[in-house]
Amino acid sequence: MTHDRPLAGEVALVTGATGALGVAICRDLARAGADVAVHHLDQEAEATALADELAGHGVRTVAVGADVTSWDEVAAAVQTVREALGTITVLVNNAGFMEPRRIADSSLDDWRRTLGADLDGVFVVTRHVLPGMLASHGRIVNVSSQLAFKGAIDYVAYATAKAGVLGFTKALAREAGPRVRVNAIAPGPIDTPMVRPYATRDWVHERTHDSVVGRLGVPEEVGPAVTFLAGPGAELLHGQTLHLNGGGVMA
Repeated sequence: MTHDRPLAGEVALVTGATGALGVAICRDLARAGADVAVHHLDQEAEATALADELAGHGVRTVAVGADVTSWDEVAAAVQTVREALGTITVLVNNAGFMEPRRIADSSLDDWRRTLGADLDGVFVVTRHVLPGMLASHGRIVNVSSQLAFKGAIDYVAYATAKAGVLGFTKALAREAGPRVRVNAIAPGPIDTPMVRPYATRDWVHERTHDSVVGRLGVPEEVGPAVTFLAGPGAELLHGQTLHLNGGGVMA
């Protein structure tokens, strides 16, 4: 480890790595010196291209595919990472699913699809990575959302799942710490392709007018926070949530 590459020698697995937020997180971890496993769901070409790009930072990389809600697929993906890069010491649970739908119009399948991707997947991936981390003093960063605190019309299932991620973070921090450091981030609305279909002028105003910065965030503003939580400067942070939302939520 050096000052400019504080994560040198670490092996990071980033789920949902081909999305805009995941790409930014992977790039920042690689710049900090971590070897990076790029997880995807049915986006092998994009994941491989990103892994090749990250290798330009002088780190080792691998692309792995899996449905994060599938016990067997995640087990196979984690084994692939271990064989290619070694024991996973940094896990970023970033994979997720966001779909606007009123509860009055939701089926049980709709509810389960969101809870599965956004909460069950965090458990499944963590469960397969944690045993190795307990022996290697690992770090876990879970991606929640400011909606876990604020709620939002049309996003009850999503807000519920992300609130669950925060409960998972706090409980696991107590259970696995201090050997494994577990924290979370709670981004506000980020300008990503997933958000843009809904990002009308009124939509953006509704979600940013009461924040301090009064704008959407960008993915590149999220990556450094994840790297910080994964790095040596966050040793005293356990079970905490960084609110990356421009002052939309203050806690």
